[in-house]
Amino acid sequence: QELRSGHFWRGVLTELVATLIFVGVVLGASAARGPLAPALAGGLVAGGLICTLGGPQANPALTLALLCTRKLSALRGATGVLAQCMGATLASAAAHAALPDDTGLVTRVSAVGTAGTALAWETFATFQLALAAFAVAEYPAPQAGLALGSAVAAGALAAGPFSGGSMNPARSLGPAIVTGVWDDHWVS
Repeated sequence: QELRSGHFWRGVLTELVATLIFVGVVLGASAARGPLAPALAGGLVAGGLICTLGGPQANPALTLALLCTRKLSALRGATGVLAQCMGATLASAAAHAALPDDTGLVTRVSAVGTAGTALAWETFATFQLALAAFAVAEYPAPQAGLALGSAVAAGALAAGPFSGGSMNPARSLGPAIVTGVWDDHWVS
């Protein structure tokens, strides 16, 4: 029944497009030196996507959180995650073709700490993002966009020096698929 719904397929397409845009913008900004550009780009594009597309997750971690709290059906969650991973892979392929090297594409554990430190920071940043997403679920788009965009930027800035500050498994998976670099991928 749900598979026959136009609303269902529009939601799947929205997740694909939103993740493609989000990951594309973040990867483009990652060509700059330092964590500030990708963090700000991620926060701004996340806020913009909330305001324009009405609240796509564009993030398998958030989709899984919604699935675990029964705010999404299993079918909608599974197809959403597949669409998000597909969107991230398409954005990564475009960035791989457009950028001079793969330096900023793949999230990596930095020399600042260990993989355990990176995992702790990535977990914390993702948790605060999910908390913000649940807190603003019923807010109008402008307020929700501002809150979630701020949470994305803050999490990326906090975790960035340790893990790359992805907070988004699709954002890390797409570049790993395209480049074949899987070093410490389990952290992201």
